[in-house]
Amino acid sequence: MAATSCMTARLGAKAPQHELSFKSSVKPLRAAPVARKAVQVARAASCSAQEQAPVQVGKVVAAAALAAALAFGSVDAAKADISGLTPCSESKGFAKRQKNEIKALTKRLKQYEEGSAPSLALKATIERTEKRFANYGNAGLLCGTDGLPHLISDPGLALRFGHAGETLIPTVGFLYIAGWIGTAGRDYLIASKGEAKPREKEYIIDVPLALKISAQGAGWPFRVIRELQKGTLLEKDSNITVSPR
Repeated sequence: MAATSCMTARLGAKAPQHELSFKSSVKPLRAAPVARKAVQVARAASCSAQEQAPVQVGKVVAAAALAAALAFGSVDAAKADISGLTPCSESKGFAKRQKNEIKALTKRLKQYEEGSAPSLALKATIERTEKRFANYGNAGLLCGTDGLPHLISDPGLALRFGHAGETLIPTVGFLYIAGWIGTAGRDYLIASKGEAKPREKEYIIDVPLALKISAQGAGWPFRVIRELQKGTLLEKDSNITVSPR
């Protein structure tokens, strides 16, 4: 519609202006050519604005893409601000908590004689406490205002700021191993159905068969996707018994 109106305005600008034949009608319409020129100028301005609009939109999109690329590309993981968290090695609350724990253990240590069993146990506890806080600080964990380390569970933030080893990788590993065990167990039960005593295979494990199926189940994600596409992963509804209601 906009292109059509622009084209019409341009054709109207080129069309000749017909003069009125009656003198009586000329006098009251002397301002008509001026009004027509004003309308033509306004239409030309709107057409030029419509032609420049896609160019401006393209510039805005390019600028936004560049800003996003810079935001995701140039981020210092150690200094990144994630929900107000700061590195534990730079956290005042973390240092204060360490100082308070060491102070409490040292106060208890003064109550026992040097070289006694409680004294040695408290000294070992102090050493473990110092190592624990040092490990938290060197591991790059982030602490809150409470001085406690916080784990980053969001996959996007974990990958972006280098905290995938906190919860993302263990979660993926757990799901992979659980799926591996489940797929191998299902395949073992299916393979046992062809034996003479299938129920006996359930409590007397056939070790060679179990090892063979377990090795084959390492690539279970690809197998499950392929079976789901073929429709063989799930049992048909007609083969599932339903109790009468």
